[in-house]
Amino acid sequence: MVQMTQSRQIPPLPDDLIINATDEVAIRQHLALVALGKRPADRSLRVGRLLDVNGRRWHEDQEIVVSGRRIAWVGPAGAYPGEVIERVEEPDLAAVPGFGEVHKHIESSHLTPEWEAALVLPHGNTWTCEASHEFSNVNGDRNLEFWLTARRAGSPMKIFPLPGSAVPPTAYEWGGGHFGYDEQRAFLESQMMVAGLDEVMDWPAVWNPENPSHERLWGMIRATFEARGVVEGHAAGMRAINDINAFAAAGMASDHEAWTGEEVRDKLRRGLFMELRPHSLKEIVAGLLTEGQEDWSQFALCTDDRSASDTLKIGATDHNVRLAIEAGLRPETAIQLVTINPARHMRLTPWVGAIAPGRFADMVLLADVPTLEIAKVWADGRQVAAGGKYLEPIPRIDWPDWATKTVNIARELTAADFAIPAAPGRETMQAAVLRPFHWADEFITMELPARDGEVQRDASRNVTKFAIVDRFSGEGRVAKMFWLGTGPSTPETALACSMGHDKHNIWVVGSSDAAMAQAVNALRQTQGGWALVREGQLAATVPYEVGGLMTCRPAQELDAEMQALYRAADGIDWMYEPTFSPRWWPGFPERLAFATLTCAPWRWALVAPSPLAPEGFVNVATGETHPIVW
Repeated sequence: MVQMTQSRQIPPLPDDLIINATDEVAIRQHLALVALGKRPADRSLRVGRLLDVNGRRWHEDQEIVVSGRRIAWVGPAGAYPGEVIERVEEPDLAAVPGFGEVHKHIESSHLTPEWEAALVLPHGNTWTCEASHEFSNVNGDRNLEFWLTARRAGSPMKIFPLPGSAVPPTAYEWGGGHFGYDEQRAFLESQMMVAGLDEVMDWPAVWNPENPSHERLWGMIRATFEARGVVEGHAAGMRAINDINAFAAAGMASDHEAWTGEEVRDKLRRGLFMELRPHSLKEIVAGLLTEGQEDWSQFALCTDDRSASDTLKIGATDHNVRLAIEAGLRPETAIQLVTINPARHMRLTPWVGAIAPGRFADMVLLADVPTLEIAKVWADGRQVAAGGKYLEPIPRIDWPDWATKTVNIARELTAADFAIPAAPGRETMQAAVLRPFHWADEFITMELPARDGEVQRDASRNVTKFAIVDRFSGEGRVAKMFWLGTGPSTPETALACSMGHDKHNIWVVGSSDAAMAQAVNALRQTQGGWALVREGQLAATVPYEVGGLMTCRPAQELDAEMQALYRAADGIDWMYEPTFSPRWWPGFPERLAFATLTCAPWRWALVAPSPLAPEGFVNVATGETHPIVW
């Protein structure tokens, strides 16, 4: 129910879509007067119950008084002393704070921020700490501008960017962005929305003074310490106690990569804030509860990477909370893990994390608490979603060339770009081989046939060819090698994508060199995304025209194109190695976007060619290089 009263004029206030200290003072001075009833409030929301996440207690029949986008007063219904212009009553609903993401890559939804907001706000997600090493690696100079554009255009989603530490991911990669002390200091000084430093992943560069990235990374850490920001960690595969101690001693504040309860306990004991991801969340929470874990203040739930298609199926932050409840956490505690806990960790409690004065007026209204049934969502002091539907107009943003012209390959690629020459007169060659998620210390060595002066694939042994194509310099430099257990065996078939963690050059896998060239050339035309060549014909594309990572359109449209891509791939014979998890393989190798990781677990990898890695094949922990064939 909504009631309106006559309003009185008050002096204009600064716009607080983007937080800065000067405007914040004026807003806080105004909110204090509204709280005292000396200035009128814009709106009040009366609810049946309200969760105080600071004390984990419910309060009955409460009123939330709003001025502009902020909360000015919270207390028993009817007790507010001032004038309210509009009153909204929801006596059957329970209010909890807007959900926050402590660590998320919006780029992995493959939607631009304004469309991501429309997708996740109906699920209660009103603020996100954007772990921006994806777009940072594409256009580092414009990184902060990119993440604040949608908010400046009126989007109710609060994005708190953390510039990427992995820019570039390792010393053996280049192009698109380069962040060090000066860049991080400028980010933190220019904008209060910047919360800290994104996940520090290149651990060998942190501890080893001889690593070429050592000074760059410590420069970013120093700048973050100077601004009292948060240094987020990334400790994938780190299980040894000595390493965990060193990681914490170096100043890393968190880890979101733990897979087991034992790993969580070891890292928690050394002071790391634990950010639990959905894939292992239920097992970890249930195990810790069984062991008697009572204090959950050093935990948060995080999404990390989730596509728009998956969010349409399972939800956003609300999905993570439901998993925690199913694992045995009380709903109130699970809600703390996406509200006050991440806000405290990221030092954002003045603005988000609780239904309290001074914070943005972001509330999730629940019809049923135990099942987390979301009826309505408020953000910036107004209702923005109901019944799972987004209600607000979506800002129209014509993204400029610096965001939409990021695949810079100034020539057509040909089959010759992907050929691997054999030594003269040889019928076989030894080849260095990798496979997806090959986390052994050494690469695989195989003997492969040579024909017509080139080393050949061997489909009978599940050996295909994989390449990384530089998309930043204009030259289209190509690093190529043989891969095991992935890619197509169907003739003249290839799959290419411009989203490849962590550098986001183009990767392509194929059964022929000509098909690989055809797929990469298709991405030159679309400015990124996916391209599938099937038996010599371009079978499907999905454009990621913004940064080569995202598209500026509704989630449903993107999902429809992804489903068309999957259908086009259905008839292809994809290679499969039984050593991999069946939920990843066989079938369309979408997970290859993650198989190009260079920051973890710090072993042999293929990167775009550079002076430090002329063939692109390098051990990113030691800098050692090796020929692809010999």
